[in-house]
Amino acid sequence: MKTYFCCLLFAVLAGWSPALFAGTTTDSTLRKNFSTSGTQYGIASYYSNKFQGRPTANGELFDQNKMTCAHNGLPMGTWLRVTNLRNNRSVVVRVNDRLNYRNHRLVDLTRSAAAYLGYVKHGLARVKVTVLGKKRPPETELLGKRQ
Repeated sequence: MKTYFCCLLFAVLAGWSPALFAGTTTDSTLRKNFSTSGTQYGIASYYSNKFQGRPTANGELFDQNKMTCAHNGLPMGTWLRVTNLRNNRSVVVRVNDRLNYRNHRLVDLTRSAAAYLGYVKHGLARVKVTVLGKKRPPETELLGKRQ
């Protein structure tokens, strides 16, 4: 009993409270912070090879060779044009996964999309993300300009 009281006293003095966990972030609250149309600017990264073949948030298996991405605010199946602001290369990808809620990056691309944008060696890139909508873009738009 004395040990329990000491632990409880330590937790209270350290500032721990169950109320701290009452405001946890859910998928629906993350979506409120993002517009489903328009343009967003932020940092892009790309998936590690360890995720190859694992299920994504929408249930399909992850494939480094597809043009897909993870985004925390947009609905699954949304098509995006991602443009590397350093070299102006762009590619169209589809949202099929979510980022870790602690990750503050805007988008996480597959390795093939990152290679097309030219930032695999750097690991991260400043990008512009344009929301294209739920409808698949024409084939001529899928791979953007490459300089």
